[in-house]
Amino acid sequence: MNIPSNLKYSNDHEWCRVEGEFAYVGITDFAQSQLGDIVFVDVPTVGEELAAGEIFGSIEAVKTVSDAFIPVSGEVVEFNDAVDADPALVNKDPYGEGWMIKVRLTAPEEVDGLLTDEQYKELIG
Repeated sequence: MNIPSNLKYSNDHEWCRVEGEFAYVGITDFAQSQLGDIVFVDVPTVGEELAAGEIFGSIEAVKTVSDAFIPVSGEVVEFNDAVDADPALVNKDPYGEGWMIKVRLTAPEEVDGLLTDEQYKELIG
């Protein structure tokens, strides 16, 4: 299982990579493996300000649909066009090209409350 040490993680299996005032968010390798082949990602929240833990979109796999939760508070400023065009990127490269949203952080201190890679490894066993 791929769990990069440079990211922060939520209990809901999202990851967060902070770059200045922005954070990139996606789902973890563990989450995509549990969902199976992803066929559609819907993010209707671009332009909206969301609180940590709120739903920012949904992920549709062959057999299920799952909500995606934002791990930090902020304004959703971008949905990854590459994932919109090819949702399978989330399966192929969940931490790189398969990122889902870019968020302008409104409470950067929340990042410190997310899980480290070691804590996330313990969570998923």
